[in-house]
Amino acid sequence: MTKLYPRTVAIIQARMASSRLPGKVLLNISGQPMLGWVMERTRRARLLDAVGVATTFNESDDPIAEFCRARGYLVFRGDEFDVLDRYYQAARFFQAEVVVRITADCPLIDWNVIDHTVRMFFEHGVDFAANRLPPPWKRTYPIGLDTEVCTFAALERAWLEAKEPFEREHVMPYLYDQEGRFRVLVVNHEPDYGMLRWTVDTPEDLELIRRVFAYFKDRDDFGWLEVLKLFEQHPELAEINAQVQHKTATDIDERLIKP
Repeated sequence: MTKLYPRTVAIIQARMASSRLPGKVLLNISGQPMLGWVMERTRRARLLDAVGVATTFNESDDPIAEFCRARGYLVFRGDEFDVLDRYYQAARFFQAEVVVRITADCPLIDWNVIDHTVRMFFEHGVDFAANRLPPPWKRTYPIGLDTEVCTFAALERAWLEAKEPFEREHVMPYLYDQEGRFRVLVVNHEPDYGMLRWTVDTPEDLELIRRVFAYFKDRDDFGWLEVLKLFEQHPELAEINAQVQHKTATDIDERLIKP
């Protein structure tokens, strides 16, 4: 069968040193580590040729590497704070022609959303596509379904040229923070559900996500629209983490700024 698209690889960034919830990527959710859920749900996407994890050389991330090897997952280890460099080196290691960025704190990531974003990326012939971007763009998918797609060539240019600390930490801002630098597509959803927070960065987030998984019991194939229906039936769920302030695209880990 003739392959329609270039080699498309999803890279899940993961490390143990979360500032607000240390070790979160390996915390248990309904019987397995959060990273396991992210990996298995991402692997359901039909337009991906491979899925790998990009963690760091820090010994605190040895458990992530060990977990991946035990599960047979592809894993790459790179720079802890220069995440753009880690992604670029991982993309080379995984021989990606197109890179899909996923983060390990999104256990409700939906393979259908990934496929839709990747398909729009190819159909529109852009350098970069995402289903969420910071202001002045408007997020219309729940926080936690975040999918970013770019060509390897665009990622390589960002790796070579990006200088600002937030561009190095958040990987993709160089691709969209200056109009006209790259061809950019924002994939939106109607109606707008951007006010919903389904990511894990605090204990409150973790409590919410554990309740969601408990509702679906042993199923691993529930999609985001089923989760949305659950929230519509039980609006009190959204109150669990309603006070959590989401990080912005310009927030940085001060350790990235080396003296």
